[in-house]
Amino acid sequence: MNIYDIAIIGSGPSGASAAFQAAKKGLQVVIIEKEHLPRYKTCGGGFVFRGRRNMPFDVSSSVEREFFDVDIRFDAKKLALNTVRKNPIISMIMRDEFDYLIVQRAEELGVEVLQGEKLISLDFKSEYTILTTTNKQVKAKFIIAADGALSPTAKMAGWEESRLMCPALEYEIKVPEEDFERLSKSARFDIDVVPYGYGWSFPKKNHLSVGVGNFTKSTKKINLKENYRDYLKILGIETILEEEAHGFIIPISPRKDGFVKQNVFLIGDAAGFADPLTAEGISNAIYSGKLAAEAIAESNLNVVEAEKSYLEKLNQKLIPELELGVKLAALFYENKNLRNLLLKKFGQRAAELMTDIFMGDRIYPHDFKEKVKKKLKVSLF
Repeated sequence: MNIYDIAIIGSGPSGASAAFQAAKKGLQVVIIEKEHLPRYKTCGGGFVFRGRRNMPFDVSSSVEREFFDVDIRFDAKKLALNTVRKNPIISMIMRDEFDYLIVQRAEELGVEVLQGEKLISLDFKSEYTILTTTNKQVKAKFIIAADGALSPTAKMAGWEESRLMCPALEYEIKVPEEDFERLSKSARFDIDVVPYGYGWSFPKKNHLSVGVGNFTKSTKKINLKENYRDYLKILGIETILEEEAHGFIIPISPRKDGFVKQNVFLIGDAAGFADPLTAEGISNAIYSGKLAAEAIAESNLNVVEAEKSYLEKLNQKLIPELELGVKLAALFYENKNLRNLLLKKFGQRAAELMTDIFMGDRIYPHDFKEKVKKKLKVSLF
């Protein structure tokens, strides 16, 4: 039985990107995927430009639509903001095609993909780990857990749950042609159609991805199905020709007990790397996969050095951004009156900042508390 340098669990954007990067560095890599590819994956499918610009190859063949403007609405049209950019702010993808494209590029570099193989157990040895799957056993020096929000791999490796997990519902719907034409002009976010969250309308090639999600901790009972029906009314949709519902959860805060245990590295949703404010996870999933692969390759397969390097890379940018994002999300969703007060005066400026973050041109302002205090003094006194 050959010993792989890295076994990656999951073939989503984080896992496939990690495999691609590791193979580029000359490492022997295997992806273990429980489904057969390509496979449907529940996701709104909005891929922001900061993620697309960092892809090491062209992904346009998997893009269904591009939107150079975004509509952001608060309290059902009481406040409507729009931003425009020269490059696509959001590219619409279907995850089966998008994920499979990255996997295929990784395969071209020599990555082996085991499909229809569910990870059953991990047996840690001194210099490698035996991974038992549905029908096989695999030996690997490193493991990258890229198996999503529920991450069975993380549980097997000993992680306790410490992320903030938030529910969402996503519907793939077909509507009458006149409704599709009307709603296909731009990507749309409607803040507050869900308590402590938002609804989205993402036009795909010939259907809409319409969803609702609650994106902060709340003791209030939330009925997302009811929120979805109310949101359809806001969108002006009275007739649905076809509808397919998918429920999922999004981890919107990073794990508190680290991202490496023994030789297991967490990336993407398994680590809790979705943006806490927007719940967008694809761009950070790809980015974290790249960091993990680079850390392992640069360590010359030394577990101690790889862990040190990965954590250093995470702490250079991603972790500080996520920690700040958690605080901003609390202000944005839980302090609605304060937020709306600021938005009435500075809404367009805030929308432009958020769009710049989507584009990868700016990061969250680290002095936002001081700026809020200063603006409140100007507004109130």
